[in-house]
This record gives sequence, structure tokens and C-alpha cells, in this order.
Amino acid sequence: MTTDLMVRSARPEDARALAELRWRFKQEDHEGQPSAQARPLEEAEHWICDRLGSGRWLAWVAETEGEICGHVFLCLVERMPEPYAENNPVGYVTNFFVTPSQRNKGTGSALLEALKQHARSSDLEGLIVWPSERSTPLYRRSGFHPPEELLELPLDT
Repeated sequence: MTTDLMVRSARPEDARALAELRWRFKQEDHEGQPSAQARPLEEAEHWICDRLGSGRWLAWVAETEGEICGHVFLCLVERMPEPYAENNPVGYVTNFFVTPSQRNKGTGSALLEALKQHARSSDLEGLIVWPSERSTPLYRRSGFHPPEELLELPLDT
């Protein structure tokens, strides 16, 4: 693990750095594909600042040498009330990214651990994620496993 690594909750003032990392993350996804007209970075910055400021979304950042080098976001999905059980929200884990120079050094594990600690202390029902092929081993090492009851209907086909 990186010795000077610090993981903390993200703040609205982190929005610019988080937007820049989001664009890097998505550009990795499109490597080798024809370039498309990129949307303005400010769009992501405003979206992230708004969500973090309102508390509708939570995020954690990893910092090393004073720079954000990774992040993970959590969206709380409310559940309908029911008469015989709690209706604690489910946490949707998304936008998980670690810069290439910090990969395989424990940064991703530290981010997921902070998120899981929050989820447990907040009594979330559970956490869900749609992992990439590359991130699946990390999620599995962190205790995630395939659901028995989830179904999906992709609407983009």
C-alpha cells in the first residue's frame, strides 16, 4: 500500500479535480476508438458539485502528495416502505477510478473499505455495482459477489 495515501470524504470543492479524473476515466474506456467530440468538462464539474453539495451522492477520494489520485461514488437508492421489514436504502457504487500510477498499490482497496465502512454504519441494505472486466477481481476481493435475485433489462438494444 502507498505509505502517504489518505482516503477522505469528497467535498463540493473537489468537483473540478473529480471531473478531470472522470474525463480521464472515460477516455481510457474509449482508447483506440475514433475520437468523438468531448462534452465540456465544466458540465461534469457542475453536476458533481451539485450532487455532493446536496448530499444526494457521496464520494470518497484518495490523495497522495496532496493530489487526488482516485475516487469512488455512492448513490443512495431509496426503497419503498414495507410493514414487516426495514426499508434501508441500497447503495449503488459507481465511478470508481484510480490513476494508473497508483494502481496495484492498495489505493482501490482503501477507497472501497472507506465506502463499505460508511455503508455499514449507515445501515444500508447492501451495495450493488456493475463492474468492468478489469475491476471485477478487486470487487470480489472486497466481498462483492453475483446476486441471486437481480434481473436486468438493458434498454439500449
